[in-house]
Amino acid sequence: LPLEEHYRFHEFHSPALEEADFENKPMVLLVGQYSTGKTTFIRYLLEQDFPGMRIGPEPTTDSFIAVMYGDSEGNIPGNALVVDPKKPFRKLSRFGNAFLNRFMCSQLPNQVLKSISIIDSPGILSGEKQRISRGYDFCQVLQWFAERVDRIILLFDAHKLDISDEFSEAIKSFRGQDDKIRVVLNKADQVDTQQLMRVYGALMWSLGKVINTPEVLRVYIGSFWAHPLRNTENRRLFEAEAQDLFQDIQSLPQKAAVRKLNDLIKRARLAKVHAYIISYLKKEMPSVFGKENKKKELINKLPEIYIELQREYHISAGDFPEVKKMQELLENCDFTKFHSLKPKLIEAVDNMLANKIASLMSLIRQEESNMPTEMVHGGAFDGTMAGPFGQGYGEGAKEGADEEEWVVAKDKPAYDEIFYTLSPINGKISGISAKKEMVTSKLPNSVLGKIWKLADCDGDGMLDDEEFALAKHLIKIKLDGYELPGTLPPHLVPPSHRKPLQTAE
Repeated sequence: LPLEEHYRFHEFHSPALEEADFENKPMVLLVGQYSTGKTTFIRYLLEQDFPGMRIGPEPTTDSFIAVMYGDSEGNIPGNALVVDPKKPFRKLSRFGNAFLNRFMCSQLPNQVLKSISIIDSPGILSGEKQRISRGYDFCQVLQWFAERVDRIILLFDAHKLDISDEFSEAIKSFRGQDDKIRVVLNKADQVDTQQLMRVYGALMWSLGKVINTPEVLRVYIGSFWAHPLRNTENRRLFEAEAQDLFQDIQSLPQKAAVRKLNDLIKRARLAKVHAYIISYLKKEMPSVFGKENKKKELINKLPEIYIELQREYHISAGDFPEVKKMQELLENCDFTKFHSLKPKLIEAVDNMLANKIASLMSLIRQEESNMPTEMVHGGAFDGTMAGPFGQGYGEGAKEGADEEEWVVAKDKPAYDEIFYTLSPINGKISGISAKKEMVTSKLPNSVLGKIWKLADCDGDGMLDDEEFALAKHLIKIKLDGYELPGTLPPHLVPPSHRKPLQTAE
């Protein structure tokens, strides 16, 4: 903070951090064009309506709504919200009344909101008019949120993938926060499989032009609302995708402390670089004449100054702020009022980065290992936890878990036919004979070795007819694309190898 204040970091980059920034719950920011299902997505997660919610095919959400936990339902308008020291929104007051009139907090007693808060943003529209008529800098507000949230979810509608100018600008304002971005392709049940493949390809192509990273963004495909699916042919895919997205959101409370620390380190590095830039500009200013000309010259030379500072202080190019933005901000500054370099302030930050952060990190790890795992509960998150509709229930190795009969028995006659062609001796076949049959599955040896270990229940290096049937069943599970269990679950143990239940005396 002393370094930031001394070199006017807050005027250039982002306002000072406050207590609430460290104490608040993890936040998820939803961004998308109008009618892509942002508000419906929140309703789907919470499984209840929230105050101030409006859903419709036309642009309905015209405000930023922070959906947070509260003991009773109600709304807090923007102007009241930014003076509340317990909420992390105080610094939004700099965006003025035009923004604050379009900002509110919606509170309700919902289990999900005990672990996370969700920010609903206004639907982004296409066309130049929208940019002018908002009355506040929409992208700057998004950037402010992006620096403080734990997840940014970009929503797309399977029926309209065009990325409007404003949406493109909005995505660009998330630069430097790429690790937080996830993409949801919503309403995917309204197209068939063939169309869905084309839509997915088109979405990837559009995103590739806006987000300049060599890595591919994670896109979750599904239909995130509580209505029946229109096309059920991709049901399994949608379930698996929703499960992945839920797991990603559920892990946020657990990783919140590390994420805040990570953002703090990013900020410290930027503050250091900022100090070098400001002090360099101060050093170059003449003491008496030609200040204005020198200022113009320095602003134009900024890219070269960056390169010089990189060499002198061994800083990576990625730590520098964007040249264009910096030049614009410097236009209105009086360079003579800048401060020259104070090595002590830099040393304090270097010491923090080199030593203090490492010990903080180990403290966080200790605390995490001693505490129960924090997860998001309630709402839609509970619907996929247990019971027959949990992911993978009754599939793969879990098939037949709640049936009385041994699940392998239904295919055993077919497996027996193969078994007897392998010339069993005393009702068992050797490992060599079993191997000849098992390799026909074309599975790698590492997998077949694991199957052998699971199937050879008595560990005698041979398989009887039941163990052989079990091996074939496990091969089938693997070929169907499911994972093998680490140890053999009780319902898969062949009947003749089950230990008789001890009768109570």
